[in-house]
Amino acid sequence: MPFPRKLLNENEGVILDLRPHWWFLAGPAAALLGAIVLMILLAAVVGGDWVVWVGLVLIVIAGVWFTARYLKWTTTNFVVTTDRLIFRSGVIAKHGKEIPLERLNDIGYDQSIFERILGAGDLLIESAGERGQERFEDIPRPARVQNEIYRQVELAQGRNADRMAGRRELSVPEQLEKLDELRQRGVITQAEFDAKKAQLLERM
Repeated sequence: MPFPRKLLNENEGVILDLRPHWWFLAGPAAALLGAIVLMILLAAVVGGDWVVWVGLVLIVIAGVWFTARYLKWTTTNFVVTTDRLIFRSGVIAKHGKEIPLERLNDIGYDQSIFERILGAGDLLIESAGERGQERFEDIPRPARVQNEIYRQVELAQGRNADRMAGRRELSVPEQLEKLDELRQRGVITQAEFDAKKAQLLERM
């Protein structure tokens, strides 16, 4: 399902809304197809009711695996917006991560030769803070996604620069208040907040 637009911030737009690459479903799909073919062959060659029952059990197991993987695929979103990266997954219990674009330090990707042929790979995203590097697996066309994220980071920096250029200089108390707001939102760390606060207090 697509990422819910009601979860976006004001004036925030979705640039990419991705699900895992179709290779994510290849294993259970192959197991389900193999179980069906195996049952047909055994029924034709060996015969007997027990063969049919064994085949049906294998098909049910493979079908449950495929269904569970498909539900996970449909409920997993890797989203790039104009403000942040969002990762959400889970059918019943939900798991999510959000990284503001201004906190991104480095973006890389890993692809084996086979993954390059398929057009899949893993994104490696390093952000400011304690989490360090995050790995997002089975991303379709990771090189293109990497380029788009960098482009959105540059656009976000440009918008921030334009806002700062047209804004009057804030007083020291106002700047401290803004810094504290950024700290509470997790945009800057406690150490960064303390260092900047000390600089501002020296100006008073």
